[in-house]
Amino acid sequence: MKINFRIHYHTIPGQHICVGGPAKALGSGDASKAVRLTPINDGNWSATLDIPASATPLEYTYGVLDEQGNCRWEWGGGRKLKVAEPTPPVVFAHDQWRSPSGEERIMYGAAFREVLLKPNAGHRATGSESKQALRFSISMPRIGPRYQACVLGNQAALGLWDQTKPLLLACGNDFPEWAGSIDAAGLSLPIIYKYGIYDTQKKMVATIEDGFDRRIDALPEKDPEYLFIQADESFRYPLGNWKGAGVAVPVFSLRSDASAGIGDFGDLIDFIDWAKQVGMKMVQLLPLNETVASHNWLDSYPYKSISVMALHPIYMDLRQVGALHDKKLMGEISARLMELNAEPHVSFPDVHRIKSRYYKLIYDQEKDATFERKDYKAFFRKNREWLIPYAAFAYLRDKMKSPDFRQWKEYGTYDKAAIEQLCSKESEAWDDIAVHYFIQYHLDKQLRAVSAHARANGIVLKGDIPIGISPDSVEAWTEPHLFNLGAQAGAPPDDFAIKGQNWGFPTYNWEAMAKEDFSWWKKRLHHMGTYFDAYRIDHILGFFRIWEIPLDAVEGVLGYFKPALPMATREIERFGIGFDPERMASPYIREPLLHDLFGESTGEVIKTFLEQTDAGGYRMKKEYDSQLKVNRHFLKGIEEEDLTDENRKTRDGLFDLIANVLFIQTGCDEWHPRISLHSTSSYAELDAHTKQQLDQLYIHFFYKRHDEFWHHKAMEKLPAILSASDMLVCGEDLGMVPGCVPPVMEQLDILSLEIQRMPKDPKVEYAHPSDAPYLSVCTTSTHDMPTIRGWWEADRESIQSFYNNELGLHGTAPYFAEPWVCTKIIAQHLHSPAMWTTFPVQDLLAMDGDLRWDETHEEQINQPSNVRHQWRFRMHQSIEELKQATGFNQSLRALIGDAGRDSDY
Repeated sequence: MKINFRIHYHTIPGQHICVGGPAKALGSGDASKAVRLTPINDGNWSATLDIPASATPLEYTYGVLDEQGNCRWEWGGGRKLKVAEPTPPVVFAHDQWRSPSGEERIMYGAAFREVLLKPNAGHRATGSESKQALRFSISMPRIGPRYQACVLGNQAALGLWDQTKPLLLACGNDFPEWAGSIDAAGLSLPIIYKYGIYDTQKKMVATIEDGFDRRIDALPEKDPEYLFIQADESFRYPLGNWKGAGVAVPVFSLRSDASAGIGDFGDLIDFIDWAKQVGMKMVQLLPLNETVASHNWLDSYPYKSISVMALHPIYMDLRQVGALHDKKLMGEISARLMELNAEPHVSFPDVHRIKSRYYKLIYDQEKDATFERKDYKAFFRKNREWLIPYAAFAYLRDKMKSPDFRQWKEYGTYDKAAIEQLCSKESEAWDDIAVHYFIQYHLDKQLRAVSAHARANGIVLKGDIPIGISPDSVEAWTEPHLFNLGAQAGAPPDDFAIKGQNWGFPTYNWEAMAKEDFSWWKKRLHHMGTYFDAYRIDHILGFFRIWEIPLDAVEGVLGYFKPALPMATREIERFGIGFDPERMASPYIREPLLHDLFGESTGEVIKTFLEQTDAGGYRMKKEYDSQLKVNRHFLKGIEEEDLTDENRKTRDGLFDLIANVLFIQTGCDEWHPRISLHSTSSYAELDAHTKQQLDQLYIHFFYKRHDEFWHHKAMEKLPAILSASDMLVCGEDLGMVPGCVPPVMEQLDILSLEIQRMPKDPKVEYAHPSDAPYLSVCTTSTHDMPTIRGWWEADRESIQSFYNNELGLHGTAPYFAEPWVCTKIIAQHLHSPAMWTTFPVQDLLAMDGDLRWDETHEEQINQPSNVRHQWRFRMHQSIEELKQATGFNQSLRALIGDAGRDSDY
């Protein structure tokens, strides 16, 4: 069988087009052995090969070779050339170079291919292949299940442009490749045609592609038998870009009449049904991983996981696991959970304690039958690599009454053989360990059911990948070489937290991870893909550089970027600064500052914590010369919440003294300008010239110096990590965003996050939703921010400007964000060009005066400046009530439809 490959591509001198593939005739995957095409004319390239019929389906890809032998392959996986029996003696493959835009590439991912636009495999083509056959082929992922690709044209076999008689194409198992054939004998040239989308229910074309007519000007004349394949790319949608709407809600915030004090996976299925009812196409969640470390409120923080693989036991739907045979005991547990379910907030520690009791009891009752099930055995085999260490960790955490594995004596250093023995069925600890297998089995089963339900209903389930892990976690215990356990991650100061954030996570040892081909990340994403078809990368800036904070610091303001290019003394001095480490890199403590911070307590503070220097200033006593030492002094024997106002003021003032520096040292003659140094008294007391030069250095260091460096660092890791999954990727790119971030995200098809109240252009007060890029998620607020109503009531001056300038309304802004105001803001976002508009459920409910909660300020999920914040927000109405809110649901569905976010294609 002869195959004639032909493609149109304009090269530059020194370049050559080739075709390669796994077949021996195409170079066996070796670019240096790929077949070179011959230039014909006007950018056309051609090559003819003899290929045995047994080699089909033939996989092949076009590439551009340069003079050094480097090959740049076209986008996407290999093409597949299939021929039917009897095999035609000649095949003409007329292809187009595959180089789709980011808008098109996104459509090939799992979120669209498997959920939103999953095709109906039963669609059949209407044509057939004859001795002389013309096959039309197009790559077309953006088409809903009730629709079918088709071709209309000036030939009888193409319906003569009749929209009820097009040639229907089929995709079978090759989606998104659609193909169909007609008899080429007797066709009149030129063949003029366009692709369309055919509605299989209405039996007519729903839309025809935009733009110019396509044409075929010649067909083979000398070959009595042939297959001519016209392979086209990029259907031109008249509707423009596809857009969808979604809702963001933490699972713990869901409420149903039958839930057990907290939202669970059973509730999530019902919530997905509501989302579909109102026209939503995405449900976005917070992280679902296990966080239990201290068995108190601190465990409610979903971003500090003790395992990146295990699911949180608190989300199990007890209804699906079954009742205890002991009816009295089951009644007691159910009654207490019903009491907690009536509370306005989630009582995390109480719910966890009662559910844990139930798990122990149901395990004892059901373990033997469960462990004999085929699906349990399959679950264990698939997940044992992480499941055994996790179960051992959970057992030792409870036995030792601490998640700090450094205190676990002989188990402090992870030893795989010792842990395998501890987890063996012969071990005395077997039941205390195996109960965690039992719990994870049920959690996995339930979340997979949620995922299947969402996919079947055209809803993308979007997960969340936290940037860090707990320092007291399974991963830190089993793979400590992958983390910098001697440092902690956080964020520089921003609108959320003026002192910065200290998350308490270890930072990543990227060099060690790279040596293992980022397998830790790849396993994590692969596992996540079991449940989700999209995910949010928490703090994507951390893949470029992380804000690292020394272990002896409490506040994020004493951190620095890593990796970074610190400055040497000589480089600082080239900015015209007389660099004095004692003056600029040590706490600058003078009498006026002490009185400003401590007032009447100044004398006592000096006596207790400070000592005088020869220069007439003060320095911290050695026992109090770090924020960590000061914090330990004030929290000795008590919790943060028990600190008196007076002691908190003194402690925080001492924190300010220690942070009153202009430079931070990270190595021998390695200096970083301190973030937000302009707010320090150390800066205020500099002379005017030094201030001016320091300003220039600051701008250079934080906004110019690292762009190329951080671009390189991100591209070292992100492409490899993202390749592990086919999920839609959304990056949380808020905060201090380097200039290199947007180009990398665009290159890697990572959607950005656009928030009206957090414009990325520093020159504007608000970011208008109409300015959002297509490849983005546009939202009104996040879990780290006040809701629309909370913000409206807290920032009166800005609200007036917003009301007049962004909403285009005259007069005085209402004191409260009335339902009509919230509706206008939601509608404004829905009409954004962004691919996704995803709203917190609180902001959606704010559009309805009957549904919104009176306790406005209780709706903010997190306070980023408070590391001990209690994550307890819960919807104040049940999902059942939400489903029955007919007026609200119809209005919301209409808003989504009016904005064009309900398209089937």
